[in-house]
Amino acid sequence: MSDLRKHAKTVLAGQNIETPSWAFGNSGTRFKVFGQQGVPRDPFEKIADAAAVHRHTGAAGSVALHIPWDKVEDYPALAAHAAEQGVSIGTINSNTFQDDDYMLGSVCHPDPGVRRKATDHLLECVDIMDAVGSTDLKLWFADGTNYPGQDSIAGRQDRLAEVLAEVYDRLGEGQRMLLEYKLFEPSFYHTDVPDWGTSFAHCSQLGDKAQVVIDTGHHAPGTNIEFIVAFLLREAKLGGFDFNSRFYADDDLMVGSADPFQLFRIMHELALRDAIGAESGIAYMLDQCHNIEPKIPAVIRSVMNVQEATAKALLVDHEALTAAQASGDVLGANAVLMDAYNTDVRPLLAELRGEQGLYADPVAAYKASGYAETIVETRRGGQAAGWGA
Repeated sequence: MSDLRKHAKTVLAGQNIETPSWAFGNSGTRFKVFGQQGVPRDPFEKIADAAAVHRHTGAAGSVALHIPWDKVEDYPALAAHAAEQGVSIGTINSNTFQDDDYMLGSVCHPDPGVRRKATDHLLECVDIMDAVGSTDLKLWFADGTNYPGQDSIAGRQDRLAEVLAEVYDRLGEGQRMLLEYKLFEPSFYHTDVPDWGTSFAHCSQLGDKAQVVIDTGHHAPGTNIEFIVAFLLREAKLGGFDFNSRFYADDDLMVGSADPFQLFRIMHELALRDAIGAESGIAYMLDQCHNIEPKIPAVIRSVMNVQEATAKALLVDHEALTAAQASGDVLGANAVLMDAYNTDVRPLLAELRGEQGLYADPVAAYKASGYAETIVETRRGGQAAGWGA
C-alpha cells in the first residue's frame, strides 16, 4: 500500500461527521412537509436514529441538538442515553427565528425587550451545553430587513455585537461559539450576518472562543467556497461546517449530490492543512432537509459522500502538486488534482470499514438490519417530530 493510501486510511479512521437531530424528523420546504412513517417523536428517538447511522458508517459519533426543538426536562439523562447508544451530544444550535416576537429580528431587533428575550435563549443554550458536555454553540440569525429605511443597518450591527459579547462572556472553559452566515432569506433587502466577512469581523472582535462556521449552501452562485476555507484556516478562525448541497439557493440537499467536485475542492484545502481530524478543532456537521427521501439512508449516504470526497483529497500527491505549482506548470498542477478526484476510492473505504468490523456498504447493511421496519412498527401514535417540534 502506498504511503498516501496509508495516511488516508489513518485520517479517515478518525473522521467524525456530526449528524443533526432535525434531519431525522419530518422536514420540507416552505410549501409542504411530507410526513413519513417511523420518524422520531422525541429527542431520545432522534438520538437512536443518529446512533444507527454511526453503527453502519463508523464515522458519525456525535449528534447536534436544536433548541427548543430538542428541549427535554433532564439533559443529563439525554446525554446518558446518547452514551448508551454509542454516540455523544455535539453542537447545540439556537433558534431565534420561529417566534412571533422575532418578526423584525431577534438579537438585532429595535426593541430591547425582544433582544433580551433572544439573549436569554442563547444563554439558556450555554446552560444546556454545560448539562450535556457540549463544547460548541452554533448561532444563526434570520435577522435583517426587507425594505430600505426599515431600520438602521449600522445600528443593527451594534446591537448584534452587544448580544454576542454577553453570550461570549458566559462561555465556559473549553467552550466556543460558532457564528454562521447566510446571504439572504428570510430577509431580502439585507441580512445582518450575510457573509463570511461579517462573521469573521465579529468573531475577531470577540476573541479566540468565537469562530466562523460555513454552511455550504449559504453563498451567492459562483462563490469560491474553498477560498473562504483557505483564508479562515490561515487566520485560525474556521470553526466548522454545515454540509449540504444546492442547485439554486439554500436547497439543503444531500452533501455532494449537486457538485461533488466542489466538496472535493473544499476537503483538499483542509487536507493541505491537516485539518480533518478531531485534533483540528473543526466541527464537521451535516445540515440537510430530507424532504422526499428516507431519513436514515439519506444521512448515511451523506456521511459516505463526505468520506469519499475526503479520501480523494487525501490522495492528492502534494509533492507533485507543489513542484508543478513552483514551475508554473498550470496543466500539470491541475492534472494532479484531477487524478486524485477521478480515483475510485470506494474499494479503499470498503477495506477500511472491514478493518473496523463494519460492512463494506453501509446503506445495504442498514436495509438488512431491519431497523427501518422496527421503527415503523414501534413508533405508532404520538406526535412525529418535525420543524418546530
